[in-house]
Amino acid sequence: MNSSLRIAISIGDPAGIGPEVVVKALADDALRTLAHWIVIGDFAAWALIEAQTGRQLGQFTNVTVQSPGSLTSAPPIGQLNVDCGRAALAYVRRAAELCLRGDADAMVTAPLNKEAVTLSGVAFTGHTEFIAELCGVNESWMLLINERLRVLHVTTHCSLRQACDLSTMRVLETLRIGHKTLHQLGLSRQRIAVCGLNPHAGEHGLFGSEDARVIAPAVATARAEGIDAHGPFPADTIFLQALRGEFELVLAMYHDQGHIPMKLLDFDNTVNVSLGLPIVRTSVDHGTAFDIAGKNIANAGNMKAAMRLAVTLAQNRRRHE
Repeated sequence: MNSSLRIAISIGDPAGIGPEVVVKALADDALRTLAHWIVIGDFAAWALIEAQTGRQLGQFTNVTVQSPGSLTSAPPIGQLNVDCGRAALAYVRRAAELCLRGDADAMVTAPLNKEAVTLSGVAFTGHTEFIAELCGVNESWMLLINERLRVLHVTTHCSLRQACDLSTMRVLETLRIGHKTLHQLGLSRQRIAVCGLNPHAGEHGLFGSEDARVIAPAVATARAEGIDAHGPFPADTIFLQALRGEFELVLAMYHDQGHIPMKLLDFDNTVNVSLGLPIVRTSVDHGTAFDIAGKNIANAGNMKAAMRLAVTLAQNRRRHE
């Protein structure tokens, strides 16, 4: 890995476990030396975390701290707070701006609280959509990845009713970006399994027509373009086949269809990657965990995994460029 890489980290909601897992991850000497880390979070949040963890950010090599000045007092640890929601969004914005200006090669996000952000007056559905808007991108995708499985979602943060209103073009575009991502990851095989929407992938129309009418044409078009896509398959069995090595990527039609198997398989090490953006962004795949915030018991494993993947993706992007 190239230690000249510069990677921004937003600490998430300062009342949650984000600051704690960031500090704990950066305390790992082997991980910290992989890049120069630009930590974005208010100084008002650090005194509590440094006292709690016994670790001083200022003593770490390869680390720079930027404080946007969004908080003027210590955050109420473990509590929903509008000022913390506003601050968390400011950290994400600063990290994205660094990437867009070329001052950072990638960004990693700790968890924020959607309700706290919404209380601040911002219509917010998730990191991916917010960062896409900052980047001027109309469409974006969420990839979940761990050492054993990769899942790309056709839809994410919307109601299940909305997710069922699939379009063939959206499925096809997801297949295209999935194929591109597998190539960027350097995988020699790039087989993609596509989940059906309905039970048993519709069972030849007995349980719905979307699988044959909407999804299958997208798979056929992708195959004609040279993409090694297969399906649609019943979602209750295809993840097991992928886990056994038959596919390198699974396309899930909606949020929980993809999230449940990934979090069940490896909650601590599953990383969220935003695709379709002009920048590299990875994230932990857990929440703010207000119930354990301030207790110094949060596991930093997921943050470490997100940081390592950000280094890998930034390195691969730099190599391709």
